[in-house]
Amino acid sequence: MLARMSAPSNALRVLVTGFEPFGGSSVNPSMQAVLGLAADPPPDIVLLTEILPVSHARTPQAVRAAVARHRPDVVIATGEASGRAEVTVERVGINVNDFRIPDNDGTRPVDVPVIEGGPAAYFATLPVKAVAAALRATGLPAGVSNTAGTHLCNHTLYLLGHLAATAYPGMRAGFLHLPALPEQAARHPGQPSMATATMVTALKVAIAAIRANATDLRVSEGATH
Repeated sequence: MLARMSAPSNALRVLVTGFEPFGGSSVNPSMQAVLGLAADPPPDIVLLTEILPVSHARTPQAVRAAVARHRPDVVIATGEASGRAEVTVERVGINVNDFRIPDNDGTRPVDVPVIEGGPAAYFATLPVKAVAAALRATGLPAGVSNTAGTHLCNHTLYLLGHLAATAYPGMRAGFLHLPALPEQAARHPGQPSMATATMVTALKVAIAAIRANATDLRVSEGATH
């Protein structure tokens, strides 16, 4: 667990999470980006950071504990999306775990709900289109994604939506998927990648866009496939 405050306690409290390495990799771009952000936090906010386990059993406990402990105004969860060439701002989390690969505990749930009896989906409560637009305006490749998968990234987004809707009204939460790191892509010729420093910049831009936009932009970010 990491926590670093860079502003008075009445400033906006922003919790940013990443995941530990998984799937045989020794690194995770989301973890590296969160560690980099913690080392160089944006001014005028209270920055709080957590590295989550890649575990169907332990991740929800870690998320709930972090939110209860930090009481953030905003949560930006991040995760790895190898194969994607841009930072993708997730629009929706769905109520299903259907793991293509096991987690770090060797668990592989199939067709198991994130929250038993919960709604089919929760939309992110961050201004997803405004964040994507701000990233592109800064020269960073970005877009809105309509699927966070069915592994722990989706699980975390759905759980954060559930917490915001039930236990922490007013908390805004969402999820950013990050490309692979260059050292990961080097083992998979043709795979896109992004440097850690660029991802740190993207997180700072996202935080600024969230602060500046209480509501989202009314622009098209729809997908045709």
